[in-house]
Amino acid sequence: MNRYPLWKYLIIAVTLVVGVLYSLPNLFGESPAVQVSAARSSVKVDETTLTRVEQALGRESLAPTLIQLEGGSVRARFDSTDNQLKARDAIERTLNPDPANPGFVVALNLVPRTPAWLASIGASPMYLGLDLRGGVHFMLQVDMPAALQRKADVLATDLRTALREKNVRHGGIQRNATTIELRARDEATATAIENLIADQFADLQVVRTPDGAEFRLTATLKPQAALAVQSQAVKQNITTLHNRINELGVAEPVIQQQGADRIVVQLPGVQDTAKAKDILGRTATLELRLVDESTEGLAAESGSGMVPFGSEKYLERNGRPVIVKREVLLTGENLTDAQAGFDDQQQPAVHLTLDGKGARIFRDVTRENINKRMAIILFEKGKGEVVTAPVIRSEIGGGRVQISGSMTTVEANDTALLLRAGSLAAPMEIIEERTIGPSLGKENIERGFNSVIWGFVVIVVFMCIYYMLFGVFSSLALGFNLVLLVAVLSMLQATLTLPGIAAMALALGMAIDANVLINERVREELRNGSSPQTAINIGYDHAWGTILDSNVTSLIAGIALLIFGSGPVRGFAVVHCIGILTSMFSAVVFSRGLVNLWYGRQKKLKSVSIGTVWRPEGGSAVAKAD
Repeated sequence: MNRYPLWKYLIIAVTLVVGVLYSLPNLFGESPAVQVSAARSSVKVDETTLTRVEQALGRESLAPTLIQLEGGSVRARFDSTDNQLKARDAIERTLNPDPANPGFVVALNLVPRTPAWLASIGASPMYLGLDLRGGVHFMLQVDMPAALQRKADVLATDLRTALREKNVRHGGIQRNATTIELRARDEATATAIENLIADQFADLQVVRTPDGAEFRLTATLKPQAALAVQSQAVKQNITTLHNRINELGVAEPVIQQQGADRIVVQLPGVQDTAKAKDILGRTATLELRLVDESTEGLAAESGSGMVPFGSEKYLERNGRPVIVKREVLLTGENLTDAQAGFDDQQQPAVHLTLDGKGARIFRDVTRENINKRMAIILFEKGKGEVVTAPVIRSEIGGGRVQISGSMTTVEANDTALLLRAGSLAAPMEIIEERTIGPSLGKENIERGFNSVIWGFVVIVVFMCIYYMLFGVFSSLALGFNLVLLVAVLSMLQATLTLPGIAAMALALGMAIDANVLINERVREELRNGSSPQTAINIGYDHAWGTILDSNVTSLIAGIALLIFGSGPVRGFAVVHCIGILTSMFSAVVFSRGLVNLWYGRQKKLKSVSIGTVWRPEGGSAVAKAD
């Protein structure tokens, strides 16, 4: 009756072992570390960089506890924050001799002390939120007028092209702030322009005003279109920031919109505000321009002349100068995708996919400039670098562009990553910044976990006194639930915050509540005169329905918080939902396994240790104990 088959015990044992292994990394804490990443896509972080870092630390007699190359960055761990700061300065001097043009990002960080044998099986600690780990917090304001101006620039260019294709002769187009002004020589031309805008530019509204013998048409974005542009600007900026920071692997970022035009960025573990700003600014965009092949341009390229008016000088990766015209033919805004791959000669390349407008412009440019050079310039943090400057051999259509030449596979991947991350849709200004030190985070961790531990201890003491041996079983099930909850959060790499610790304490309360229901059901059957074996069996079976109903309703509330909440509320909801699932398993399956293991094989069981069983009908109490 009260016996588990062997396979159930095996499931419990395997779950317990896995839970213990994957929760262990959370006990080792974190080490202060210095992380070195590339500041530009043309800079590689490899074994050579690792050697330079080791040499820089050796010159300052700084011995890291561990230094290794991890996924495109060098991480050196130290035993104290003092050595961490000294190491950061030493590495900065060695790797970035020119502070105005740094090649590497040298940032302070915190990395887990997980032993290698645990890391080898994929065991990692939970991520800790900003309130527990410390780090930097930014509030960024998106420049909405700039987003509207950029949209107006795009519309003005498209409108000029559309009028040319329809052969509508106008008196000029210019953008004034967020409006587009057109001039028409007569009423028929003004009407033709209005009709074209109505047909092809649904986002614009036009007002016609007489201006002497001519007409002036002022096109502005419709209110709903302006709102859509602003919303899209915030979303694109969030995507850009998230892609860039997340794929760099510097921290576990929290990036979310706040209000209509603000973005909150939190980087747990990053203690260096200046470097965090540098990371936030690491976005890239692409520009295609024609090379200036005039006599003056060629002379400037060879170093024997000045850069002609209307042109600019940029350097290739090998340091060779290229003189390009100021006119931008295409930008990264026309990109829909960028993937690393190989060209026809099996050399590393980046394959770009253009949108419809970009494909049309690129086809026209290549058709009209055969046998001329076209430069592809990559801009990072305002600095341009010529990736390649090939000769146009024929017209290129279809919207597929290939960047190749003098790049490695790693560089191709980095370049594709930067281009996928894209450029910001609108400039942003940091209006609030806050640094939370690791000492405050450590204090929060200690207080939070002390509350959980002391709550656990009090519950265990009460259960063991009130329910005796069944209270011990319930306490073991509660400990199993805590281990399992931490293990699942660690395997999911969830971010734990103070609200998450509160949800963990709540999960313990809900888990022990299920055991109280079970124990009281068993007591009820004993009061009704059932045998101990029958009381155990019926008690667990009858309690299951009540436990399931109460937990399902709590789970629904947790899912609602997860869907509609944000920030700390979602952190609470994640731990709450997982805690409900683990508590149901531990309270029912694990605790019954313990009871079955202890009592199930006793054929002539006369009593169970479940505390005092009150008999209200006789007014007396009977202590049921072994």
